[in-house]
Amino acid sequence: MTELRTLKVALLGCGNVGAQVARILIDDAGALAARTGARLELTGIAVRNVDAERDVELPQELFTADAETLVKDADVVIELMGGIEPARTLILTAMRNGACVVTGNKALLAQDGPTLYEEADKAGVQLSYEAAVAGAIPILRPIRDSLSGDRITRVLGIVNGTTNFILDQMDSTGAQFADALAEAQRLGYAEADPTADVEGYDAAAKAAILASLSFHTRFALEDVSCEGITSVTAADIAAAKEAGFVIKLLAIAEKLVDENGKTGVSVRVHPTLLPREHPLAAVRGAFNAVFIEAENAGELMFYGQGAGGTPTASAVLGDLVSAARRIVLGGPGRTETTTGHVPALPISAAVTSYYIGLDVADQPGVLARIAQLFAEHGVSIEIMRQTIHRDADSNVESAELRIVTHRARESALAATVEAVKALDVINSVTSVLRVEGV
Repeated sequence: MTELRTLKVALLGCGNVGAQVARILIDDAGALAARTGARLELTGIAVRNVDAERDVELPQELFTADAETLVKDADVVIELMGGIEPARTLILTAMRNGACVVTGNKALLAQDGPTLYEEADKAGVQLSYEAAVAGAIPILRPIRDSLSGDRITRVLGIVNGTTNFILDQMDSTGAQFADALAEAQRLGYAEADPTADVEGYDAAAKAAILASLSFHTRFALEDVSCEGITSVTAADIAAAKEAGFVIKLLAIAEKLVDENGKTGVSVRVHPTLLPREHPLAAVRGAFNAVFIEAENAGELMFYGQGAGGTPTASAVLGDLVSAARRIVLGGPGRTETTTGHVPALPISAAVTSYYIGLDVADQPGVLARIAQLFAEHGVSIEIMRQTIHRDADSNVESAELRIVTHRARESALAATVEAVKALDVINSVTSVLRVEGV
């Protein structure tokens, strides 16, 4: 019987995901060896505090504060520290010393992915990052490999579990944003500082990665238009529900032709109304899902747990097995496929629909003036609903209008909203949200 070779695995970080990765490496060593053709030896775990208490019991001798020495002696480095530095320096050091790298660091990939890809190519090693987007859901490898013979035209994703939980709570219970956020924090779905989630930054980093793989072009975080969910109100949720919609924070990447005839890709994150019959509308709680449209494959949806120690560890281990098999069998490392450069288009080039809430004076001719203004800007109204309100103190009546437009260029829709604001019969524009899937 041929003796299996041993591959040294270094782990950087031992949080919820890192601890589960270490546990699986130890507990399932035999099964992993059978799948890879090599023994995967966990040689060390680099952490800031080697004496800190951890939820998973692991051999104390594995812990070290000397991450640089650890990565220089590894065949595969798993980076789960997060942040930009020292993760970036350690990954580059590992690759320059011939190690394959597995990472879940979406912020680093979105900010400086091209540097990492180029270094991996130069060193002939594999850089894998399935855990960087949508946790346990196998989405990046299917885009890179399974759909590599197709042309992806559009990607819609719920890629942040915290915001999906908050919006789902608001939809199902009628809760205000602050109350739903507090519940997410109580259950551990949201951090004490939820800014990265609720402002859309986490989803934007993932959108950049999805766009890069889907359209074979390197997109960075600055190419992503980003809007969070903090302005979404319970009234918005209720009105959307009454009209047959649900509000989700979507990461969207799609190929478009702008008004000048230039082909490019729009990458954006924003709250979006979806018809309740759309597959993404049924994604509840903290789950994630990615909906892909391709020329030949048609519509595909990937659904599952988007966070959590054990689910995300599954994605990390999948990348580790792939990297280990490449080392055993030989051959060049696999990182990404960039076949050209498709420019990033501003959000003004996107084609979408708008959902607009207006508080207007209740007097004759108001609806006609608004409809005329929309027509002048080349925007067609699909749905208009009116509700009359009477102020209890002043006894003055006003009307609440909810308008859904047909699809139009974002620039035209935004200009229409600005023009509507200037009408003397408009008390206020109460909400402006984009609509997809109609």
